[in-house]
Amino acid sequence: MTAPIDPSAPTRAARGLPTIPPAMPAMFATPTLLATPAKPAKPDTPAKSARTNIMKTLWARLLAWWLDAALPWLRGVGQMTAPVWRPVRTVLGFVTPLGWTVLAIGVASWVAAHWLGWRELAIIAAACLIFFIIGALFSIGRMQLAVDLEVTPKRVTVGQPSMAHFELTNTARAPMLALGVELPVGISAARYTTPPLAPGASYEDWVTIPTSQRGVVSVGPVRTQRGDPFGMVRRQITWTQIADLYIHPVVTPIDELGTGLLRDLEGQTTQDVSASDLAFHALRDYIPGDDQRYIHWKSSARMSALAGEQKFLVRQFLDTRRSHVAVVTDVNPDAYTSDDEFELALSCGASVAVRTITDGMDLSVVCGSRKQTRPAPYAALDTYSLAQPEPMSLGDTVQRLDDIAIDASLMVLVTGPLTEFRELQLVRTLVPMQVRMVFVRVELDTTITLRETNGFAEVRIGRLEDLPRALRGGVAA
Repeated sequence: MTAPIDPSAPTRAARGLPTIPPAMPAMFATPTLLATPAKPAKPDTPAKSARTNIMKTLWARLLAWWLDAALPWLRGVGQMTAPVWRPVRTVLGFVTPLGWTVLAIGVASWVAAHWLGWRELAIIAAACLIFFIIGALFSIGRMQLAVDLEVTPKRVTVGQPSMAHFELTNTARAPMLALGVELPVGISAARYTTPPLAPGASYEDWVTIPTSQRGVVSVGPVRTQRGDPFGMVRRQITWTQIADLYIHPVVTPIDELGTGLLRDLEGQTTQDVSASDLAFHALRDYIPGDDQRYIHWKSSARMSALAGEQKFLVRQFLDTRRSHVAVVTDVNPDAYTSDDEFELALSCGASVAVRTITDGMDLSVVCGSRKQTRPAPYAALDTYSLAQPEPMSLGDTVQRLDDIAIDASLMVLVTGPLTEFRELQLVRTLVPMQVRMVFVRVELDTTITLRETNGFAEVRIGRLEDLPRALRGGVAA
């Protein structure tokens, strides 16, 4: 025990002893931390930086040299071993995701059974590998087939029927097991399963192609699938090429476009009879009012001698024309308020193109980035089947005519209701003034209007059936 302190006892100072300072508790003591000054980093010397750059350059050149020397050798090795690895790669390409899963489970079970000594895992591994090998055996062997694909007809108008016909014939000497057949039609595909085919036997079927929308439908290729019943291995072979079905827009018959067009004695001969031209056609009886310069006097004298009375015969000619009609369809989606208006514009352009070809005149067609000059009738309509909305202004579209329709005598431009009038005026300045221009605006559910202004006619229609009457006034104006 500690003795009690007597307050009346003399202190150490009173007794002449040195004073002991009171000890400070450890918890209140503040240790003194001595900071060690950091050593300054040594800057890289220019000599060291130069050595580093030299080493990097040497390593890069050494790597490039090694690649240049090794790549030809690797290609040679690959070509030498191609008979081995190419069949393996081809066979591995037949394995489905399910097959890879079964194979992975079998290999993993085999390894686990070896390390853990579990007989159950060995049985699972053997079963997976046996199933996989059986599935692979189903895909072995050549298929000797004669496959034919035909689309009839290849060009239709919207709504007209079209069919795709395919036929498979077993040309081998041995019977053939059932096959899976796939025929893509547009974005969908028709799938069939053939019965077992004897040598020389055939299997055929028909597919109805939807033609409710304008465009191009890709049909084919015909592919056969051969594999195991479990779906682990699928061998697919392509037999035919892709056949395209062109679905043309709906057209309406319109009147002849010859009114107001150029007659050129150096042009092409038409079937229109004329009283004065260069292409002689026949002789006919003189009618009062005919130009006497075209009376054929020798034939008239001979006919008068045979008839016993005075008769006159007049030469009759065929018109020669050099008319060139350019049909431009605006494909800028900003010019239309709906897809139906865009389709109506294409139908109007196609109708004018068909009438131009029927009249035997030169034709140039421009639909955005697609253009043709003097095309065959089916090729002109194919342009409208391939047309798609493009962000191209009407002026840029018209400028594509510079190299294919420099001698155009009539230009028909089809656009939508959102095209501004000043853009039409700008287009007018891009075309020579001697070219007759007709702008056709399509706007659903509107009445026919006609306006003649500043060197061009502007007609507005709301239906395809209004186009003949509108053009009759616009071209003849």
